Amino acid sequence: MALTIDDIEKLFEKKGHEQYTGEPVTQLQHALQSGFLGEQEGANDALVTAAFLHDLGHLLHDLGDTPSLHGVDDVHQYRVVPFLRGLFPNVVIDAIQRHVDAKRYLCATRPEYYEGLSEDSKRSLKLQGGIFSKAEADQFIAEPGAPDAVRLRLWDDLAKQPTLQTPGLSHYMQIARRCALSA
Repeated sequence: MALTIDDIEKLFEKKGHEQYTGEPVTQLQHALQSGFLGEQEGANDALVTAAFLHDLGHLLHDLGDTPSLHGVDDVHQYRVVPFLRGLFPNVVIDAIQRHVDAKRYLCATRPEYYEGLSEDSKRSLKLQGGIFSKAEADQFIAEPGAPDAVRLRLWDDLAKQPTLQTPGLSHYMQIARRCALSA
């Protein structure tokens, strides 16, 4: 069952205050910062929306705090897709669905990238399949939405700053409404 724009806003209002696992920000701060960093780089509405919503899957499960500490991959990048399909175009969904594999790609193609990951991100990388081989990286980057997912992933990594000021939830909900198939 697809979510509506209003459902997404209510989900952030209800659960956005929760800690973003293993990081010094809340789920909402992380989402707002991801969208903000995309805007700052001049991304279009669809990619800003994907950045803002890329971790919405974390809010759709109840696996407790920091599932990776318990050896659990929450597959949030896939868990959210059925809820967004029919609401957003594939360009939004593809970037969201591939942002975890974008981490695996970046580790394979930029050796320094791995060292910049947080401890939780390094731990979850192992659970998510580890660093891509060259063949896997080449295959990934050719997939629909992969280049956008790589951009999103870089913003994702930077969106963990407890004092970064961003526009509020209503700002990103407006952007999401603009690129939604139906509001």
